[in-house]
Amino acid sequence: MEGKQTRGRQKIEMKKIENEEVLLVSFSKRRSGVYKKATDMIALSGGEVGIVIFSPSGKPFSYGHPSVDYVINRFMNQNPPENDDYTYQFMEAHRQMKISEAMEQYNELLDPLEAVKERQKSLLRKSRTRRNQEHLWWSVPIEELRVDELKQIHESMAELHMTISKHLKERSTNIFGASSSGSVQQTNPNFDADPSGTGSYAFPYGYGH
Repeated sequence: MEGKQTRGRQKIEMKKIENEEVLLVSFSKRRSGVYKKATDMIALSGGEVGIVIFSPSGKPFSYGHPSVDYVINRFMNQNPPENDDYTYQFMEAHRQMKISEAMEQYNELLDPLEAVKERQKSLLRKSRTRRNQEHLWWSVPIEELRVDELKQIHESMAELHMTISKHLKERSTNIFGASSSGSVQQTNPNFDADPSGTGSYAFPYGYGH
């Protein structure tokens, strides 16, 4: 038996999101992702990083190690703040320790956060399904219905019963009426009603005699 054919990995078109609400949510998530990548690079390679981001609404965000100003000064070929070697090494060791602690805390919180997000998605799907089925009153347990809802269901069922009964009565009348008419024609195949126009009826020989 051949395996199920899949379309493989699809390429997602990269273009600006038009929906403003979705755009802001995407920006926040992407910005957090950029910060995480920068933190990983700093912890693994000891690099110095400076990031400046402006939101779609123009609000600035920055992230840097050792600081944004320090990285910008280096990038602009300006002298970084003067520090003696001992102080600088001490500050670097302290920063590295804080970064490691922050990464550990981040990783500890990430898994529960993802679990919460999945739980929220599941609840949202169930909520949408429930809303779609609200009009199907027969799918809701009787115990969960209010008195006014029970009365409405009772009235709907009574109306449905009347409609079905009326329809069945009409169908029965049509069926039995057609059956009776057909039986007369079949029982008297040679019956001739007043062939001479005198008001008398003629029966074939032996019929009814």
